[in-house]
Amino acid sequence: MTAAGGEVEPGLYDIPAELYHQDPVPGGSLSSTGIRRLTDCPARFKHHLDNPEPYKPAYEFGTAAHTVVLGDGPELIVVDAARWDTKETKAKVAEIRAAGNVPLKPEAKQRIDDMAEVLARHTEASELFTPGSGIAEQSAFWPDEHGTWLRTRFDWLRDEEIVDYKSARSVHPDAIQKAIYQHGYFQQDPHYRRVAIELGLIPPHGAFKFVMQEKEPPYLVQVVEIDFPARVIGDEMNREAIDIYRDCQATGEWPGYSLTTLHVSLPPWFERKYIEENS
Repeated sequence: MTAAGGEVEPGLYDIPAELYHQDPVPGGSLSSTGIRRLTDCPARFKHHLDNPEPYKPAYEFGTAAHTVVLGDGPELIVVDAARWDTKETKAKVAEIRAAGNVPLKPEAKQRIDDMAEVLARHTEASELFTPGSGIAEQSAFWPDEHGTWLRTRFDWLRDEEIVDYKSARSVHPDAIQKAIYQHGYFQQDPHYRRVAIELGLIPPHGAFKFVMQEKEPPYLVQVVEIDFPARVIGDEMNREAIDIYRDCQATGEWPGYSLTTLHVSLPPWFERKYIEENS
């Protein structure tokens, strides 16, 4: 990843997920998750930067689903024990995790296999993930015009598009719209496109598609593209967050939500409700 002088070279790299999340760029780089945290609150971003989140077993199901669907990832090891809270099983599970692999209960592995079978029968989604049509779990690094490094990790990179696999509670259109807003997917999309286009990995008109799948039977699948207005808003928010990042780095100050007294009113919906009920 580095040139002879020790500087990072822009490009696409096949590196472990752990190294990507540790941020191998000297001086730091911004991921989509980091940008979204900055959008929320610089102080919260800095706290996460200085205090990385501990490993969460709750993420293992999603990691395992990615591994099966993308054909790339840690080894999945089924632990067929009636109870996982015994000393012996705890030690075995800890050993599996320490080796960088994912322990799964038999029923969890079966669910993931069932999800993969349903996805394989979905015409559009299965075509996107056709073996050989792309490369899985690739990390990209690129500095913007101000020298701020941005990084992304693509689930599945094709010649003209990026595909991102998400497990979800629901793929009902209303639930998808809510998830795109709440989880900041409308910011992830333009961030990934920007890095990929600048590195020449996809053309300027290249697409970004989410493949969302429910985690409960019947494991419904939905391919999703975020519309242009939402991407424009996301891109503007991303660029504002990057500016904030540079300012905070320069000053050493990472502010919270407000530096002055916050004057708070009631939510507009409650005011309207009160007026309607009391007029």
